[in-house]
Amino acid sequence: MQRLLAVPTAALLLCVAPLSAQMPDYMTPPYLPPAATAVTVIKAGRLVDVEKGTVLRDQVIVVRGDKIASIEPAPGHVPAGAKVFDLSKYTVTPGLIDCHTHLIGGDESANASAPLERSAGQEELDGVKNARRTLLAGFTTVRDVGTYRAFLDVALRDYINDGYVMGPRMAVAGAYITVSSGGGEVTGLASDVGLPAEMRFGVANNADEVRQRVREILNRGADLIKIIATGAVLAPGTKPGVEEYSEEEIHAAVTEAAKYGARVAAHAHGPEGINAAVKAGVASIEHGSLMTDESIRLMKEHGTYLDADIYNGSYTDVEGRAQGWSAEILRKNLETTDAQRAGFRKAVAAGVKMTFGTDAGVYPHGLNARQLPYMVKFGMTPMQALQAATINGATLIGWQDKIGSIAVGKSADIVAVEGDGLADISRYTNVAFVMKMGAIYKSP
Repeated sequence: MQRLLAVPTAALLLCVAPLSAQMPDYMTPPYLPPAATAVTVIKAGRLVDVEKGTVLRDQVIVVRGDKIASIEPAPGHVPAGAKVFDLSKYTVTPGLIDCHTHLIGGDESANASAPLERSAGQEELDGVKNARRTLLAGFTTVRDVGTYRAFLDVALRDYINDGYVMGPRMAVAGAYITVSSGGGEVTGLASDVGLPAEMRFGVANNADEVRQRVREILNRGADLIKIIATGAVLAPGTKPGVEEYSEEEIHAAVTEAAKYGARVAAHAHGPEGINAAVKAGVASIEHGSLMTDESIRLMKEHGTYLDADIYNGSYTDVEGRAQGWSAEILRKNLETTDAQRAGFRKAVAAGVKMTFGTDAGVYPHGLNARQLPYMVKFGMTPMQALQAATINGATLIGWQDKIGSIAVGKSADIVAVEGDGLADISRYTNVAFVMKMGAIYKSP
């Protein structure tokens, strides 16, 4: 007979008690919007209108189900039976949007072969954890721009949409479009080590192969295409400044994606790759680290968004050294970080369209808002930084009609920070209130 473990009664009860007995109702699955008849009222001390770039004082927001029903000055009309949240001492903004995340998998490490040492299940379950952290940090929407194992992001998005997983609304890339041994491959391995097929799904080495991969990725459920136009800082052996796809090859991705109503994001550090991607018609340049004045002129002229991760260079340098990352990675990080920030400042001054993209996954998920003060430090006003992280992100994704601002008829995606969030934008690293589609996940 097997011996039974002695388990304290309290612990046993905790194990078998229903989740609803352990957590508030809004923290238990299914994570779905409230019924259309449910009414929530938010009394906002400061309400940031990101579309007009103004702050309204003492506003009353009425939410019915998952939509914003009305916005009016206090005292406003509070419907009978409404659940009321008094945020009169808070700054209320739309749910934040991060346009460059990697929710699938663990955090970046010194081990180049780490993706091969973990199962798809482990990578997906880390995605579940990362999604929860991201939402509770106030990011109600993300554009997730690639995973080494193809389509794990599609599955995570669908489970969130179906209410089984707590997380942000996701627009996903499915897999990287990359050249062989390029910035979107798992590199740094011995030459005779082969990669599983799901890690090479997006490999394409000419325009025809690019078109084929774009079709396959979109037909399997992705929302957008991510193409790796240059080498990468964190891919051993690749060179960030080297152009890996020509303008013609990137244009093939853009035109094929357009048939499906999809847009293309281009990972591009070096100026040749940036310029080729802009002229090819991509929607956004990711990173843009070594951009030149010509790159900035082209982005402005073509209306291309710059989605620059200007925080994580600092994290990579400090934590990378502490964790023993390779000298190559640390060197490439230093070579791109200061240049990126100088280019970012110039691009802001030139009026290039900007979004908020952090490359979360390089550093721990849930810390996304640490980038907001950096955007202010390197040239933005606090309002511009919030606009980048709200309405601009929604417009880049193509969802500006339903998210990105607090407006009647839009999804009730709302966050709040204590005090004056524009006077001290670092307050967004500690959001006090999170609502997504009318459901409340965090409150004071």
